[in-house]
Amino acid sequence: MQVYSIDGVTPVVDPTAYVHPTAILIGDVIVGPRCYVGPGASLRGDFGRLVLEEGANVQDTCVLHGFPGTDTVVEKDGHVGHGAVLHGCRVGRNALIGMNAVIMDGAVIGEESIVAACAFVKAAFSCERRSMVVGTPAKVIRALSDKEVAWKSAGTATYQELTVRCLNTMQAVEALTEVDADRPRLNVGEVKPKYQTDN
Repeated sequence: MQVYSIDGVTPVVDPTAYVHPTAILIGDVIVGPRCYVGPGASLRGDFGRLVLEEGANVQDTCVLHGFPGTDTVVEKDGHVGHGAVLHGCRVGRNALIGMNAVIMDGAVIGEESIVAACAFVKAAFSCERRSMVVGTPAKVIRALSDKEVAWKSAGTATYQELTVRCLNTMQAVEALTEVDADRPRLNVGEVKPKYQTDN
């Protein structure tokens, strides 16, 4: 991982977290236990504080930042999909932010909520727990079912398992020049895309 202090403030990464070597952490960043930070993620704590609570994941190419004096927080078991941007907001416990969504300053995503891929959540937006948030600008379209929350939780659990897998087995290697004869498949669980579930 690429870690930089600024003005004497240094990022903190719990030893049970995994931060990919290409991720960048600057300044006032706190990565809690069992968190996963993916390749190319940029956590710029050069103005405000960035906090990932236990079991949260921030996937590849996500950007976290905030205005001076603000906190950008992903609460326990929060799940931030590929390419999302979080700026001075709060993602509630066990909530999911979809791929390429943008969550603006002062927004609060209620616990166990889902923000759809590519949604744009305006500044100062807030929603109740278990909300389905969709659109640009985003709005709540309905409440989530128990089955949908369970689906989200199972997906987050696979990232918590990925943290352990990365800490134990990921290593830099040279690429093969041809496909191995008996190439194995990764055996990592049964979580399916939402469209393949009957939620």
